[in-house]
Amino acid sequence: MTIKRINPEARWSDAVIHNQTLYYTGVPENLDAEAYEQTGNVLAQIDEVLKAQGSDKTQLIDATIFLADGDDFAAMNRAWDEWVVAGHAPVRCTVQARLMNPAYKVEIKIIAAV
Repeated sequence: MTIKRINPEARWSDAVIHNQTLYYTGVPENLDAEAYEQTGNVLAQIDEVLKAQGSDKTQLIDATIFLADGDDFAAMNRAWDEWVVAGHAPVRCTVQARLMNPAYKVEIKIIAAV
């Protein structure tokens, strides 16, 4: 059994690949931005991680989106709808949760085939 850890640190790895499946969680870097822009920022990170591993967003299997404020659901969905590929949407759930950095409006966890 092979587990590939990408940029492992003491508490986490940037991503993990096992059985040709990639696991990744992204948080925004643009902390002063609104939910729409933060979502776009995280989705761009997902694109980069997938590309680096020879995959892309058409290979998404599952996405869990955490929103600090449920009122940001429409803004997040607008960014998501602009990004996701028609006919290749993953299973997805969105939950409201207190995120560990109060500047985060969104956090996205994905599973994708590579």
